[in-house]
Amino acid sequence: MRHGAMPALVIHGGAGVIRKDMHPERERAIRAALREALDQGQAALRAGRPALDAVTAAIAVLEDSPHFNAGRGAVFTHDGRNELDAAIMDGATLRAGSVAGVEHVRNPILLARAVMEHSPHVMLVGAGAEAFARTQDIVLVEPSWFRTEERWQQLQETLRHDAMGEHAAADHVRHFGTVGALALDMEGRLAAGTSTGGMTGKRWGRIGDAPVIGAGTWADARCAVSGTGWGEFYLRTAAAARIALRVELLGEPVAQAAEAVINGKIRALGGSGGAIVLDADGGIAMPFNTDGMFRGWVGTDGVPNVAIWNADEEARRAG
Repeated sequence: MRHGAMPALVIHGGAGVIRKDMHPERERAIRAALREALDQGQAALRAGRPALDAVTAAIAVLEDSPHFNAGRGAVFTHDGRNELDAAIMDGATLRAGSVAGVEHVRNPILLARAVMEHSPHVMLVGAGAEAFARTQDIVLVEPSWFRTEERWQQLQETLRHDAMGEHAAADHVRHFGTVGALALDMEGRLAAGTSTGGMTGKRWGRIGDAPVIGAGTWADARCAVSGTGWGEFYLRTAAAARIALRVELLGEPVAQAAEAVINGKIRALGGSGGAIVLDADGGIAMPFNTDGMFRGWVGTDGVPNVAIWNADEEARRAG
C-alpha cells in the first residue's frame, strides 16, 4: 500500500440517459445530487478515513435521492414492487459483501457493508438479508418510501409495450440506472460499491450484475470498478473483474482496459452501458456507449467535477 497517497473519488448515477428526456430542472437537480455525493465522500477521505467509508457515504446520498435507480428512486418490478441490490468490496483485503432482492432496506449499501464486516458470508438475499439487517441496526422502511411517480409511470409504459410485444421500444427505461462509487484513500487503499433497483418490469426474482462480485462490482489492490448498464451482459462477461484482470495481467491503463470491455466485448454481444474505473495511482476512466452517464469525480488534484454527456456536449452546454 502507498501511504500518504492523494485521495480520489469517482461516482456514477447510471448510464442510459436519454438527451431528449432531460429537462433543465431535472438536470440541475441531478447535478446537485452528484455534487452532494462527492462532497460527502470527499469529506471522509479528507478526514483520513478509509476508502470504504467514502464509498458508503457517497452511495447513501444517491440512494436517498429520487433521481437515481437505487434506494428511494428504484424502479418497479413487473408486480409493482421495489427489489433492491447492492455490493461493496475492499480492494486491500478482497473482502466483499452484497445483498439482493431486499424490499425494506433504506440504504442497501449499508447492509452490504454489514454483510461484509459482521457476517461469515458474502451475499444475502431477500427475507434472510432483511432478518440480518434487523440484527445490525440497519434502517428499515415501508415500501412506500421507494415509490416515485416517475418510476411508476415507467413501469406502466414497459407493461404496455410488453403487452404489445414491443420490447425494444421500452429498452430505454428497462435496463439502465444504477449508482456506484470508487475511492482511493490516503493509505493507498481502493474500494468499490454499487447499488441498484435493477431492471424495470423484472420478474421471477431477477438479479442483475450490481450485487455480483466480479460482474458489476470489483476492487483489488490495483483498480476498482463499478458498472452500469444492461446487467445480463455484465454478468455474462464478468465485466468488472475482466477490466481488473486486463489491468493486472496485461498491464493496460484503466482507460484502455475499460474501453476494451465496455465498448468492445459488451457491445459486440449486443449490450450497452458504462462503467467507472479508478486505479491505485488515481487514474480514472469513465467509458459509456449511451447518450449519457451521470458521473462525478474528484481526482488527485482535489477538484470536484460532475458530468452527464460526452466531453463535447458538456463543453457546448457550459458555453
